[in-house]
Amino acid sequence: MFKRAGRSDNSISWGLSLRMASNFLSAEWRNLIMANYIIDPNILKKHLPCKTELEDYDGSYYVSLVGFLFHNTRVMGVSFPFHNTFEEVNLRFYVRYKEEHTWKRGVVFLKEIVPKRMISFIANSIYGENYVTLPMKHNWNLTPDSFDVGYEWKTNEGWNHIRVVSQKDAIDITKGSAEEFITEHYWGYTQINDQCTGIYEVQHPKWRVYPVISYSIKCNTELLYGKEFAEAMTHPPASVFLAEGSPIQVRKGSKVRHVNN
Repeated sequence: MFKRAGRSDNSISWGLSLRMASNFLSAEWRNLIMANYIIDPNILKKHLPCKTELEDYDGSYYVSLVGFLFHNTRVMGVSFPFHNTFEEVNLRFYVRYKEEHTWKRGVVFLKEIVPKRMISFIANSIYGENYVTLPMKHNWNLTPDSFDVGYEWKTNEGWNHIRVVSQKDAIDITKGSAEEFITEHYWGYTQINDQCTGIYEVQHPKWRVYPVISYSIKCNTELLYGKEFAEAMTHPPASVFLAEGSPIQVRKGSKVRHVNN
């Protein structure tokens, strides 16, 4: 059952202002579990869109397994029946792109799992992302002492999951922390070809996090992401945290092309 949790007055007012803007997609991203693994940058370079470069945190490069809930989803202002609330699990890494004198910090999605075929079709067609459709479910349980959040997705080999038990109250993210690095990326980049990169902006306020008490991850990484990522993700994650989330807006995309001199 869907239950709202952790919604602050800040995100409500921010969401109202967002709905006044003209964007491609609006939604709420809620209760994001982020499991962050240190990985060899040479693995990531094979998936690096042109004109972008890898971004590190304290000399380490990360890939994140992220599970969360889309809620109140609208495309071009339209809410489609049976497609406005759904789970997503994705694997992503962190890059930046310099436009004139400004760095635009963003993410590259290696694969995104959702439970609805139409969502995969729209995202793959318009943004060139790598969406796949699998059975999914989630569970949120707020108790007097803790907050339990879990997301599951089913492959031919059975159910996978990412779950956390956290403290019940969210706190502000510490400036300069790993949590800030992981969450403060507001651009998405897709590799169209060797000479062209898709770029789009994701707008949302700063998030708060729930301190995680324990976590459980079961993921057939080799089947879903390939052998190299499976090897990197056999080790325990460097960090796991639960972000509160907020209303978001995804702006219409554009393209960046490599110009031969």
